[in-house]
Amino acid sequence: MEGFDGGGPMLKLENIHKRFGRLEVLRGVDLEVKRGEVVCVLGPSGSGKSTLLRCVNLLEPPEQGEIFVEGRDICKGSESPAGEAGWELDFVRQRVGIVFQQFNLFPQKTALENVTLAPEKVLGRKAEEARSKGTALLERVGLAEKLNEYPERLSGGQQQRVAIARALAMDPHVMLFDEVTSALDPELVKEVLDAMRELAAEGMTMIVVTHELGFAREVGDQVVFMDEGVIVEQGPPSQVLDAPREERTKKFLGLVLER
Repeated sequence: MEGFDGGGPMLKLENIHKRFGRLEVLRGVDLEVKRGEVVCVLGPSGSGKSTLLRCVNLLEPPEQGEIFVEGRDICKGSESPAGEAGWELDFVRQRVGIVFQQFNLFPQKTALENVTLAPEKVLGRKAEEARSKGTALLERVGLAEKLNEYPERLSGGQQQRVAIARALAMDPHVMLFDEVTSALDPELVKEVLDAMRELAAEGMTMIVVTHELGFAREVGDQVVFMDEGVIVEQGPPSQVLDAPREERTKKFLGLVLER
């Protein structure tokens, strides 16, 4: 990876604060993610998990704190409003991919066209090259037979896998997943998680906001539990999920396991 020697963390957050009006959603979050590491983030609704991902991607730049991607400070001048000089938006868009709960596919474009659009328009790839890579990515997520299907002809799980392929088409070094299975019927969840398992096995650095405890236990290198805008507890899955130290973590896991 150009400009990154792998010596430090792939991603580092220091004292991240984010407010929406009077509501302080993130209250001083520190987090390090090593290259090739999978970090699963758990927590109740409103705990700041999704906002944390959106800060990393600069969709919701923090008011305070620093974010380093591959050692590069992407929040220079973060005391000033978003969009001013200092935000490393282009760098982030090329390095950090994000997949949301809602698929957000273009309905008038086929699966393959959804995947090739950004590489052609943003990265300037030739159509033939973008199509070749897009085809390979859709095959990689198990959709070789669906290249020319429109989103309305795809199941929710298939649409989400197209969204994953679309994010991968930009050659990200870090992938963010924001509760990508929560809008899916239970029988469709496995196919999306399997695609994410494969990515993890290939060494992709990932932050995954999820309620899928089985996935977190099996795939996660770290589990982070958030509540009220702070990290309450973090550590290996065996510690956080099976022997949590904090009462808030114990209560949350008890509620999730009762469902």
